[in-house]
Amino acid sequence: MLRVEMLCTGDEVLHGQIVDTNAAWLADYLFQQGLPMSSRMTVGDDLDALVTALTQRSQFADVLIVNGGLGPTSDDLSSLAAATAAGETLVEHPEWIARMEAFFTERSRVMAPSNRKQAQIPASAELVDNPVGTACGFALTLNQCLMFFTPGVPSEFKVMVEQQIMPRLRQRFEVADAPLCLRLTTFGRSESDLANQLDGLPLPEGSVLGYRSSMPIIELKLTGPASQRHAMETVWEQVRQVAGENMVFEGTEGLPAQLARRLDERQLCVAVSEQFTAGLLNWQLQSANVPLAGGELLTTKSQPDLPFLAEQTRQLAARHNAPLALHIGALQDDRLSMALHTPDGTFAQTIQFTVQRHSLKIHQEVVAMLAMNMMRRWLNGWSVYGGHGWITVLETL
Repeated sequence: MLRVEMLCTGDEVLHGQIVDTNAAWLADYLFQQGLPMSSRMTVGDDLDALVTALTQRSQFADVLIVNGGLGPTSDDLSSLAAATAAGETLVEHPEWIARMEAFFTERSRVMAPSNRKQAQIPASAELVDNPVGTACGFALTLNQCLMFFTPGVPSEFKVMVEQQIMPRLRQRFEVADAPLCLRLTTFGRSESDLANQLDGLPLPEGSVLGYRSSMPIIELKLTGPASQRHAMETVWEQVRQVAGENMVFEGTEGLPAQLARRLDERQLCVAVSEQFTAGLLNWQLQSANVPLAGGELLTTKSQPDLPFLAEQTRQLAARHNAPLALHIGALQDDRLSMALHTPDGTFAQTIQFTVQRHSLKIHQEVVAMLAMNMMRRWLNGWSVYGGHGWITVLETL
């Protein structure tokens, strides 16, 4: 199996001052292409550390994708580190100088002398085109490891991977079929609760059942070779049964996107009012293009009884001429009420968090998910009140 690794560079990445979205994107992209990443590491802007990392990884990896450090400033050291590790000098490429000058001219700017540094790559390296930026990418072989050096700017990095690097890998190596990954996401069950029922399942050869906990959801993943699809799908049916009504979606669609699709199918729209979630629910629904009739952000701190809350929610639907309405009230005395109005009636519940250690942001995400889940359950023809491991339902209407 081809061993593909990634080396991320930069003090800001190493010290957590920025989130390394390039690494997450590349890992997912390579997985989909049939080249799952074997490992990745991060090194700061230190020449000796970079040379050591390149030399070390060249002895293990078949392919190493190096990201970052190709800019014009003194802390951009990837080209020099590559040349040092290979025992070579840097060579300036006049054709890339011309490309950069044209880039700046098109934008009515003058290229700074420091940008010439971006046209310098190791003597034996092959220039890898960057069609959307000034950083010159390049490929270099060290100890039988094929290395690709790419800029850290995400828009440039992704284009280079898709248009330059992946075609080269397919030409040079035999790329296997992408692994099969079956996913579903649950809400209201703990990881240990699910594992108690699933860990004894016999799995097809080469497949792995994994769990990802990200409050307030648990994702289940069955990953294995595409050749085992039939056997994996048989096991996956058992996973679905264990998840039961707590399965909120399959794949990577997301609950808001699922609601958007299903409401569109039934030509329904929803009005939203919220206090505790401070607009989070509205934002999540709008981001997924859920058909919204209107939204209201409340500032009241009072906690009405459930009949009054239900009446407020019916009025919300009437104000916006919407068949559906979701209302999230205020948190008061560790209690919070919410309601869903539907053509079948109005439903309301008062909840209390079982676990108090989580932050306000996580509690808001739990409540937004709970509100959307009430609507999902109604669309399924189920009771809108489901079981929840982190929430105590105190009263329902």
